[in-house]
Amino acid sequence: MRQTSQREQAETFRRLHREGGILVLPNAWDVITARVIESAGFAAIATSSAGVAWALGYADGERISRGEMLAVVRRIASTVRVPVTADMEAGYGMTPEAAAETARGVIAAGAVGLNLEDGTNDGRLVDVALHQDRIRAMRETGAAAGVPLVINARTDAFEVKEWSPSDRLTAAVRRANAYRAAGADCLFVPHVSDAATIERLAREIEGPLNVIAGPPAPTIPELERLGVKRASLGPRLVQAALGLLRRAATELRERGTYDTFTELVIPFTEVQRLVAPTP
Repeated sequence: MRQTSQREQAETFRRLHREGGILVLPNAWDVITARVIESAGFAAIATSSAGVAWALGYADGERISRGEMLAVVRRIASTVRVPVTADMEAGYGMTPEAAAETARGVIAAGAVGLNLEDGTNDGRLVDVALHQDRIRAMRETGAAAGVPLVINARTDAFEVKEWSPSDRLTAAVRRANAYRAAGADCLFVPHVSDAATIERLAREIEGPLNVIAGPPAPTIPELERLGVKRASLGPRLVQAALGLLRRAATELRERGTYDTFTELVIPFTEVQRLVAPTP
């Protein structure tokens, strides 16, 4: 069977934002989690920057290097058959040149999409015009490589503590629409979970809206009804997995029993097949 080219995967991933229902992306942080998600029938894989960082012993927030992040993305993309989009945080450098270098790395790793956020570790937001230039640099890099990268432009407007809720919403819409005008394919607004705000964002943002699903957000059917086109889980799955691990470890230490995970264990042979499927 003919292998799907990276360009074709990018085009397929872009269509998933336009056609059909809401695109749901559980976030993986290594090869086995990506394979489990793929085997569950999802159409694409998104990586979790927090999950990758935590697994390698870093705090979230670009403490991990670009190269280490891309090494994990490469391993995931080389193992799954569905399109992969990489959370590349704030691009590992504030300049358009740094953004272009990150985009080249994503393409070389075999992924077809990426997240680029406008937040900084000190709680500020990148200047809108600069972020537009960074998006354009990534778009041009993809075009030059023949891989039309799907750019998910994220704004952290709802994380600015000194702004009122109204100011945050106004800024999120303004920034998202500016990023769309610069060439972003999808607009990512995290840190919102109430239905009224999500519905207004979906109505006022001039492009596909991505929000974080999972508690405390509305259910996937409700998010779709509100107008959301892409729902990713961010760090929610890795947090839940760590919660399960902590509960099981605590039970084992305190009681010496296995109730927490008895019914959840995937058979060893099945895990082996997920990692190394038969051609």
